Amino acid sequence: MAEGWTNRNAPSIEDIERLAQDALEGLPGMFLQQARLLRICVLDFPSEDILESVGLSDGFELTGYYEGVPLTEKSISEQPLAPDSVWLFRRPILDEWVERGNVRLGELVTHIIVHEIAHHFGWSDDDIARIDKWWE
Repeated sequence: MAEGWTNRNAPSIEDIERLAQDALEGLPGMFLQQARLLRICVLDFPSEDILESVGLSDGFELTGYYEGVPLTEKSISEQPLAPDSVWLFRRPILDEWVERGNVRLGELVTHIIVHEIAHHFGWSDDDIARIDKWWE
């Protein structure tokens, strides 16, 4: 999929999934192997449970979410019940993309994927913000 979007139809869930997979495969080798173990899921909106877990009530306020136990906190004595997942939310992503107007959709999806994968590696939002000034 091209970085720009020229199709007359809004990008579908499958389109966002392809952009997310492209972003994942573009990670540096030292992160790629672990990142490939993540399940990437795309929905139109976050569930009420996810919104509640991050203290939000408006589904348009959340573009991505990491669900799992960061690698820095994993224990071999506690086996996970489900794979760690990165959730992307299509409608909030599309709204942010249009609102920004100065980034390609692939760039935005890549940024969100990298941010959520950083949580998988044990980085906090504050850690990420010190390095990544995207949201300013």
